Amino acid sequence: MRIALYQMTSGIDPMGNADMLCSAMKDAAKQGACMLFAPEMSGMIDRDRARAARHIRHEADNPFIATAQKAAAEYAIWIHLGSLPVLDDTGVGAGKWRNRSLVIDNFGIIQARYDKIHLFDVDLPTGESWRESSAYAPGEAAVIVQTPLGAMGLTICYDLRFSSLFNALAGSGARVIVVPSAFTVPTGQAHWHILLRARAIEQGCFIIAAAQCGTHADGRQTYGHSLVVDPWGTIIFDAGINAALSIIDIDLSMVDEVRSRLPVLQHQRAFAAP
Repeated sequence: MRIALYQMTSGIDPMGNADMLCSAMKDAAKQGACMLFAPEMSGMIDRDRARAARHIRHEADNPFIATAQKAAAEYAIWIHLGSLPVLDDTGVGAGKWRNRSLVIDNFGIIQARYDKIHLFDVDLPTGESWRESSAYAPGEAAVIVQTPLGAMGLTICYDLRFSSLFNALAGSGARVIVVPSAFTVPTGQAHWHILLRARAIEQGCFIIAAAQCGTHADGRQTYGHSLVVDPWGTIIFDAGINAALSIIDIDLSMVDEVRSRLPVLQHQRAFAAP
């Protein structure tokens, strides 16, 4: 199965990002990829929330999403849109944004949406401080969607640190789990590769992790190193540190092979907490 990973340096202008993404979709389709994977915040990276708010809209009124849907249909390619901020006036999220991931099929139809469950609220030794929860509401549900790659589980960035979500996805049939991300450089250097490999090994599945990279227009820096990890935990692709479109062939039969050799999912048991 041929896929495309688009490692981006997203800026503060959503439609500029949309132009880059659509060009990547066109190139990926020409090279035979059935699906393109974009990183977290492919639509916009801007830590100036007052400035960003001017571009954040409801999903149905979002020109970035509409442009991606049109391109998916034009080039007949599926896209995992990584994520982007959207307005959500419903439920516990009323009055806040959602960090939302979308899966769009080759007819331009949205097949799944996932709102990031775990929000990144940390103070780093570098002096960086991040408070996603001050602007975003968390998602409430895990999501699996049927794609050309089979059953795919959806996560976003900081979710990577919570193995229970990955257990739930794989236990419910996911054979591929995506982790679109915008890791900081310090946490990326320390934890990115090892955590992605661990999740692939634990669940016996492919991990596809498209990432942001480089220095962004808002001044932040992200780690890059978009990865594809096979079910044995082997890194079969690493995009390095520069923005680029990459084409990768993966053998999905490895999922059954590895799970038959190490049937960890069948051996999981409920237990009482101490």
